[in-house]
Amino acid sequence: MEFLADPVLLARIQFVFTVCTHFLMVPISIGLGLILAIHETRYYKSGTAEDLAAANLWLKIFTTTFVLGVATGITMEFSFGTNWAYYSRFVGDIFGAPLAAEALFAFFLESTFLGVLLFGRARVSGKFYVVSAWLVWAGSCLSALWIIIANSWMQTPAGAELAADGSRAVIGDFAAAAFNPSTLTRYTHTVDSLLIMGAFVALAVAAYYLLKNKHIEFAMKNIRIGAVVGIITTCLMIVFAHSTAVGVANEQPTKFAMMEGAYASEIMPLYAFGLVDEVNQEVIAPLAIPGGTSFLASNDFSTVYPGMNELAASDKYGDFDPATAPVQVVFQSYHLMVAMYGVLALLLVLVLIFTFVKKEAIKGMRWLQKVLVISPIFPMLAIQAGWFTAEFGRQPWVVYPSASGPDGVSLLTSNAASALTGPELLITILLFVVIYLFLLVAWARICARFIKEGPTLPHDADELLAKGGEVK
Repeated sequence: MEFLADPVLLARIQFVFTVCTHFLMVPISIGLGLILAIHETRYYKSGTAEDLAAANLWLKIFTTTFVLGVATGITMEFSFGTNWAYYSRFVGDIFGAPLAAEALFAFFLESTFLGVLLFGRARVSGKFYVVSAWLVWAGSCLSALWIIIANSWMQTPAGAELAADGSRAVIGDFAAAAFNPSTLTRYTHTVDSLLIMGAFVALAVAAYYLLKNKHIEFAMKNIRIGAVVGIITTCLMIVFAHSTAVGVANEQPTKFAMMEGAYASEIMPLYAFGLVDEVNQEVIAPLAIPGGTSFLASNDFSTVYPGMNELAASDKYGDFDPATAPVQVVFQSYHLMVAMYGVLALLLVLVLIFTFVKKEAIKGMRWLQKVLVISPIFPMLAIQAGWFTAEFGRQPWVVYPSASGPDGVSLLTSNAASALTGPELLITILLFVVIYLFLLVAWARICARFIKEGPTLPHDADELLAKGGEVK
């Protein structure tokens, strides 16, 4: 029970819990933002009651998820000051602008036009309403950009220098800091994964109705939309993931080595799965592609990359200790992410075959319907595993000394926490667990009720009819 007396570890546990809970909501809301916009566009073009009811269902689910995402996100920003005061002081000059921009530009854009969607269907033109739906989704993507800018700077600092007293990073070039070496690759990788999440939520809801033999027309429309969005975003992920891997190999060599458990410098193999023997410093794996990871990072099967032991002996990465680094966590989370991608791709191929090629054969395939009902678990596991890889792979630094980063601009996690005691952190962890579990149960029950009710017309449908509307 020694960990209960370690304030830094407890602060990290609390942050992991709050971030993971928040990032249950964000992928669903951003992913469903696109699904909602597509359905609103269908209704705008068709004007049918069926398409209106479909859009109304997704609006209710999206709004519920958005609200919980906001609630769970606020606590994280507070924890920067309460739990990570030295970190906040170090990065404050950098983080102030993107976090403020996220609130002023992105969040207000998203919430303002969400208000139009909730209260303005009978009060604005159909064209303005459908544009508002797309702006809500654009606002959520813009919000993600500012957050990724802040997080990416921690991974690959740029556009700043160390203050004379060494206490903080001072921004010198905002554009260079914002668009640091990993911002765009990590942004495209992240947002694409969230859109994949939205596609699978659409597929899951549709599969539920097929299983229950209810709302079949709505279900098949959503199967088609989910399949098309899913296959496009999954194919794009190959490009985005490759770009991210190249960036990690070039900028964060210790993370890259941990991802494949490479203690010695070598041509990096690509393991399907395995176990890191941290005592003997080797990977136990039955299947590997020789040079596979080297090829992914450099397009050359013979590229040699430095191992953890060599990096730890260097001046730049001297604080890195292979014996205490979370190698097993990074290795397993990275390979779980890749494995889940394979599962997603296989499921989408099956859905495409049995929806388009086999002429809606999916209607009678209960085994595939059951798999699709639980399928959002797979992209969520991939997303969470990807974040674990990114954040644990950065250790022992909270601001990583990247290869191209300015000299001295780095911060060890052990030096970033506030001067809180173990009991104080334990109390807050317990409170967060209780409150977050209550919120999650409430969210699940509300969304389940909406799904059980199925696609229904909004309360102002009569007003739309009276307008000459748009229900035909």
